[in-house]
Amino acid sequence: MSVFSTVAHAGSLSAGARELGEPLTTVSRLVSALEAHVGTSLLVRTTRHMSLTEAGRDYLETCKRVLEELDAAESRIGGRDHALAGEVAVTAPAVFGRVHILPIVTKFLAEHPMIDVKLQLLDRVIDLAEEGIDVALRIGALPDSTLIATRVGALGLLTCAAPAYLSKHGTPETPAALADHDCIGFSNLIGGGRWVFKSAKNGRRVVRVDLRLAVNSADAAIDAAVSGLGVTRVLSYQAEAALARGRLKTILAPYDDTVIPVHLVQRAVRHPKPHVRQFVSFAAKTLRARLT
Repeated sequence: MSVFSTVAHAGSLSAGARELGEPLTTVSRLVSALEAHVGTSLLVRTTRHMSLTEAGRDYLETCKRVLEELDAAESRIGGRDHALAGEVAVTAPAVFGRVHILPIVTKFLAEHPMIDVKLQLLDRVIDLAEEGIDVALRIGALPDSTLIATRVGALGLLTCAAPAYLSKHGTPETPAALADHDCIGFSNLIGGGRWVFKSAKNGRRVVRVDLRLAVNSADAAIDAAVSGLGVTRVLSYQAEAALARGRLKTILAPYDDTVIPVHLVQRAVRHPKPHVRQFVSFAAKTLRARLT
């Protein structure tokens, strides 16, 4: 499973063999043995290209979880867990990081007194190698890259407005009814004035909305909606506090089925730092429990 994971992330058998420091024939034999064991092809190999099959993509996620749990168990049994030391540099989007990542970091530090964490909460995608980041939390579809990604869950989009706005202007019952409402767009994640909803026939429908206000911050979009300016559409965790306090109300819930994946990503290195591996394993387990 470890060899298969390395090959999948490296992009080819030869690249995986170089990363592992093993002969190509050994790596190829082990991958073939794994495919024989699970009873299906995990990789599609040609002379110039290698890609994962659908079963391979699914199995890769399983391998990640199993290897993370195995590494954590071996650390505990071998007593290495208490000897972990060093710094872990982590980045995450500002609001998500404050709500979800900061509590994870706090608990992790309490359990590992010899580890330090440098946490950067930034609403931009940064280059991990250039800025010395070990682990980044990414929300949304990931572009092809050499980064190792661990899926930890998914988020949904919510359409919402202040009770006072809905009382004054009425509650839209369908996405098409948004044409008669003022809207607040969060262009970074939501796509400006083009909002995608589930259609009545289980397809997808793009609705053009009138943006009275266009912002580049989820906090600004939510604050404007709370003030009664109009309808906004943000990620579920971003509106969580305002919804809990009754300052915003969810609308069009039957049509909001968009799922946004959430991953932890890290650089592909030959010898990952043990304390970084431990943090990723710890964070992934906690986030999966929260985001499912």
